[in-house]
Amino acid sequence: VQLQASGGGLVQVGGSLRLSCTASSSGDTVNHMGWYRPAPGEERELVAGIILSGSSSGSVYHANSVKGRFTITRDNAKTAVYLQMNRLKPEDTAVYYCKADSDSGSYWGQGTLVTVSS
Repeated sequence: VQLQASGGGLVQVGGSLRLSCTASSSGDTVNHMGWYRPAPGEERELVAGIILSGSSSGSVYHANSVKGRFTITRDNAKTAVYLQMNRLKPEDTAVYYCKADSDSGSYWGQGTLVTVSS
């Protein structure tokens, strides 16, 4: 699985950004995709995730720190996920990484930098 992430940038407090991540899986089934960022005490925290297959397909998760501000969505036709980030705060500044969990393993995309200026 290869991942292509994009959408980071510089935005002012209260602004919005939309991150995109597209998976090229060559027949491998991608079951879950999510966005991660570094967090104190752990390498990366799951910011938002979505299940793409199985009986729970469509189920989403958002970390408490972003609930009500960030929304993860999917485009099944392209095996892509999007993270709409609204009301951004300085503490959202980070490199955001896309991850895909497939039948063959877990794969990381390149990070995309989000900078929120106050």
